[in-house]
Amino acid sequence: MKRSRISLVLALGVLTAALLGTASAATQVAPINTALPTITGTASVGQTLTAENGTWTNSPTAYQYQWLRCSATGASCVGVPGATQKTYLVVAADRGHALRVRVTAVNVDGATNARSAQTAVVGQTAGAPRNQTRPTVTGDTTVGQELTADPGTWTNTPTSYAYQWQRCDLDASVCFDVGGATGKTYGVRDADIGYRLAVVVTATNSTGKGTIRSALTDFVEPTVSPVKNGRPTIKLISVRFVGARVYARVRVCDDSAKNLTILETDSRPGKPSYTRRFSTLVAPQPCGVYTRNWVPAPRFRGNGRYTITLKARDKSGSTSAAVHRTLFR
Repeated sequence: MKRSRISLVLALGVLTAALLGTASAATQVAPINTALPTITGTASVGQTLTAENGTWTNSPTAYQYQWLRCSATGASCVGVPGATQKTYLVVAADRGHALRVRVTAVNVDGATNARSAQTAVVGQTAGAPRNQTRPTVTGDTTVGQELTADPGTWTNTPTSYAYQWQRCDLDASVCFDVGGATGKTYGVRDADIGYRLAVVVTATNSTGKGTIRSALTDFVEPTVSPVKNGRPTIKLISVRFVGARVYARVRVCDDSAKNLTILETDSRPGKPSYTRRFSTLVAPQPCGVYTRNWVPAPRFRGNGRYTITLKARDKSGSTSAAVHRTLFR
């Protein structure tokens, strides 16, 4: 009986030692990298880069860093003296080189290192974003529908995009910003009838900005097409002087689907009137917005009352009712 007890104690001792040895061996493993370190920031002189550790197994307790200066292809890397922090300020000596960072993960059982991918070559970045493919607009250009802007593609990694929607004349001679329309989407409204629409996209990064306008959409149509008219209609949207030149914007509706003539007459008390003609380049569909400009004849210049009268005439000779605007200078 005594001998059996001794044997049992010895066996338990051997088993305990084996288990303890196995557990000890299992913890004696240095960190193992499972996702490489990365670098954030712009590789330009005067900019700060930041090392991201990557991911590691076996519970690292500390990380060490060594920034590396490499050839333009990322080879032949050498440590940058003193560059052993998580962040690195790019200096003039880095120009023409790519940079990497070597991260060493440490635990009680050892240390293992892994290198990041290379940065862009310092000093060879192109700076502000540059457009490669123009922005586009998708959606139905009918009142009540929604349009969506796609920013297109850009170089130099934009960090943000800004949008400005514009109304453009049907014959695309003039575009102007729609107040408050600065989102990625745009709701088509009654005021857009007869215009074509576009979006101006501004791409921004830490270096600067780039701006470009999309192609124009199709013309904006009302929800219900206007009743067929016996003659064109014309509405004066705006008129203003810019220096000596007059700019007038009108909306013309006509069911003939043909180009027509806009008649403009200048008048002033005590002076003979003067009439000029403008032809549309794109026919109303069934409505179109057009901007025309001119310099008044000498007898209409200077201070005083100045009246413009506008009509639209189709190919058959049918003429709209007149619209007037009087300006005082």
